[in-house]
Amino acid sequence: MRSLLMPNIIASAALAAALPASCTARADESELRQMAAPLYATEKQIVFHRLDNGLQLRLLPLSGSRLVSVASQFSVGSRDETQGQTGYAHLFEHMLFKGSENAPGDSYAQTMSSMSGQFNASTFFDFTNYYLTIPSQALRLGLWLEADRFIRPALTDQTVKNQQDTVLEEMATSIDNQPYVRKAMEFLLTQAQGTPYGHAVIGSRKDIQSATKASLKQFHQTHYRPDAMQLTIVGDIPQNTLQWVEEEFGEWKNPAQVTSPPMQVQFENKPVHGEVVDKRGPWPALLLAWHTVGQTHEDAAAVSLLEAHLFQNRSSLIRQSGLSDPEQLLTYSVPLSMEQMGVTNLVMVPRAKTSLDRLAANVEQMIEKIASDGISEGELSQLKANWLNKRLRLLDSPSLLARSLSASLKQDSLTPLTGPWERIYAVSPPQLQAVAQSYFSQGYVRLDLLPPWYIRWTKTVLEWFPQGLSDTLEDLVL
Repeated sequence: MRSLLMPNIIASAALAAALPASCTARADESELRQMAAPLYATEKQIVFHRLDNGLQLRLLPLSGSRLVSVASQFSVGSRDETQGQTGYAHLFEHMLFKGSENAPGDSYAQTMSSMSGQFNASTFFDFTNYYLTIPSQALRLGLWLEADRFIRPALTDQTVKNQQDTVLEEMATSIDNQPYVRKAMEFLLTQAQGTPYGHAVIGSRKDIQSATKASLKQFHQTHYRPDAMQLTIVGDIPQNTLQWVEEEFGEWKNPAQVTSPPMQVQFENKPVHGEVVDKRGPWPALLLAWHTVGQTHEDAAAVSLLEAHLFQNRSSLIRQSGLSDPEQLLTYSVPLSMEQMGVTNLVMVPRAKTSLDRLAANVEQMIEKIASDGISEGELSQLKANWLNKRLRLLDSPSLLARSLSASLKQDSLTPLTGPWERIYAVSPPQLQAVAQSYFSQGYVRLDLLPPWYIRWTKTVLEWFPQGLSDTLEDLVL
């Protein structure tokens, strides 16, 4: 399961100090609007087109480059897998690099490499995306290769076996051979049992091993369809690009079966406490998780800002708490945001003098303060500015920008850059306080990650030592 302070915001803060309170909000809003202008300007350059078969196309020409980035996202992920076929979305992603009707075997990778192209893909709960960057003069060839593998993949028994082995090796390396990961993942997934998000994206070993060429072909025919695809091309776009897209993808037919909308998911936050012991664990750690909301929920923007305020920004509350006399060695947070659900998470590694209970209490106090007191207009403006800065960085990377555009929600199909920003901009201090009360103060999942008994015993002893001595011994132990 993975802030720069702009000069104009500093100027805004200085101006705010000299203005009456009634003018402060307007000054902040004006600064944020000015900062967001590049999003609106870039969005106006996008050419939107929908093919007759439902495929969504976005073209964004950029001057000063001889490269073009192509991103294709399909609304198929692990949530679409049926019982006995977990991991199929990820396994099929691997298969699409291993041959198509007109480019068998490793032809795709060899052709891309010969052009110095960069390419990759990823699978998540809700989607699978593919992306590449190639010289502009090779775009027509690139579109032909993309269409051939998406529409006419060539699966053989041998390639299926090879990619099964590859995925199982990936599972062993990233999950099974890492301390705590397998047990922690299984514990957390039990919290989503009965929903489409109740199993790991990588699937189970048994289901991966039992996959067949026929079952994978059926998965492709059901889920790889033009009306489930968003295609974005960013960079030095040749004049005939739209014609090439129509030629390569326009005759692709949708299957007769209509895809079902994703199941509506709703969680009740309540206290859950578990622990896992791993003999490979180097030191205790604490994993906390809160059920929040999906990407289309009206509270999603406020939740995103609150996550940043609590755990993610360099100036977040958790980071500030560790600036002097820290009680944690490490904090790490990568919230999961899916279409129908969200999970805020935090991993904390304590100092020798600090118990896991103490770390959990510290986080609870941070949340309760926001739930009871809220945050100021100035703090919220800074959170919005931080969010906007990250968004603006996309404009400096054609590849990341292409991927972001192809990941647009339906509600943002014509406003892929400004739609999300408008929702962030509209968040108010009372709304931020309300989401703290609704999703963070009603209980959370706590999982204690524990090493072997002798490491736990050593840490317990160190907790009773004077601070200076415990710090010295901690350095020796770790």
